[in-house]
Amino acid sequence: MLGDSPTSAEKPPALGHPGRWVALPVLVLAVLLVAIDATVLGLAIPFLSADLHPSGEQLLWIGDAYSFVIAGLLVTMGTLGERWGRKKLLLWGSAAFGALSVVAAYAPNAEALIAARAAMGAAGATLMPSTLALIRNLFPDARERSFAIGVWGAMSMAGAAVGPVVGGFLLEHFWWGSVFLINLPVMALLIVVGIRLLPESKNPSPGPWDIPSALLSLVGMVAVVYAIKDAAANGVGVEVVAVGFAGVAALVWFTRRQFTLRVPLLDIRLFRNRTFSGAVLADLLTVFGLAGVVFFLSQYFQLVQGRSPLQAGLAELPATIGSIVTGLAAGSVARRVSPRVAVTAGLAAVGLGLGVLPVLDASTPYPLVGVALMLVGLGAGLSFTVTADLIMSNAPKENAGAASAISETAYELGAALGIALLGSVITGVYRSHLAVPAGMDAGTTHAANDSFAGAVDAATRHMGSALSASAQGAFLDGLHIAAAVGSVVILLAAVGAWFVLRRARLESSVGH
Repeated sequence: MLGDSPTSAEKPPALGHPGRWVALPVLVLAVLLVAIDATVLGLAIPFLSADLHPSGEQLLWIGDAYSFVIAGLLVTMGTLGERWGRKKLLLWGSAAFGALSVVAAYAPNAEALIAARAAMGAAGATLMPSTLALIRNLFPDARERSFAIGVWGAMSMAGAAVGPVVGGFLLEHFWWGSVFLINLPVMALLIVVGIRLLPESKNPSPGPWDIPSALLSLVGMVAVVYAIKDAAANGVGVEVVAVGFAGVAALVWFTRRQFTLRVPLLDIRLFRNRTFSGAVLADLLTVFGLAGVVFFLSQYFQLVQGRSPLQAGLAELPATIGSIVTGLAAGSVARRVSPRVAVTAGLAAVGLGLGVLPVLDASTPYPLVGVALMLVGLGAGLSFTVTADLIMSNAPKENAGAASAISETAYELGAALGIALLGSVITGVYRSHLAVPAGMDAGTTHAANDSFAGAVDAATRHMGSALSASAQGAFLDGLHIAAAVGSVVILLAAVGAWFVLRRARLESSVGH
């Protein structure tokens, strides 16, 4: 069985044990792949539209179903790893992720692709909390752990930005399904190497696993996120309100149940720590403002500026470079100037970078966009890494799985909400500003109104230059408003971090 190798699982390796530095690249490999998979699909949207003909709402679901399911299952999977073994969970999850990638690659229609992406989200939920929790236990020394989390954070941010480059290369040579098949060799390597090199890690006294709590957390999170997304896309109705109320009720029930259990599925008391809760909120708001805009930036490069998929991916590389640089240095920077200053500065940089995007048009020179993306990458790498370190440092080792799950839940929920809400802003503005030229048939008019990619495809097939120009203008109007909203949200988060994290400190010696 995967992960059933002999184990001294119950304790982290002794300080100075060389195995932890060999294990770290394996964990980073899993993080890199999950992060790439979250963004690699962005460049494939025009190809998906031409092949599967999804509606505008289905396009949003293709983009965010993966993140929604991950967000709903992270707490459950993080606590399952504490009981079953984080190594076992990581390796079995990797195997499932690879198999489901094949299903997604050969999806025959939009509905099948959405289902496959949701299932991949379930498998992906086993990977992220397992990797961060293993790092927490592999590196008991605080400074070493900060560096390891810096590598983890840098690869997470880099993977999100490298995804478009990898996707661009594949889409220029293969069909859209190839963006999923790249998962297979990486997952195979992870399983083979992980079986041999990763030590097992789990809570030595985990208590029973509460199934009702797991179901409540899943139902509550998915229902709330669905209600928000549907309300943003289609307006508030009776059904949306009912689903949202049911989700909130499930989460309240989940929270109250944790206080009645001798061994809760999730220790809610972690949130009583001001630094812990502030770092979680900073993560969520950062990714919320960033994800929705970045998801549609690939379409800007391709469908507005006319770049090839590979060129569009390369155009986003400054964000990768910036996030790697600050991610690796984040621990040292935070100890030198304080986590409060580091997180606030990082959030402010992201907000200012996004603040440049509302001036974009078809003729915007790339250096301006490149500088904005570099600023976003520098800020996101610094803020994301320091907040992850704060979250793990302020949780006991035995709760590492739950703490890492909370951190990843904030990240994935922020990404899902960003794509859903800011994406819905772009879609709503696009539809209200689009002017379809007279004389277009009903099918072409419907495709153009449904999505920007559909309009470009219809204009190409029908030589509709007027339609193409109108669609570009409407899309840019939506992108400008969404970028402005994202910028404001993140700048407000920077102000909040300055006050909430004023007493935050990183450990400077052996961890607790």
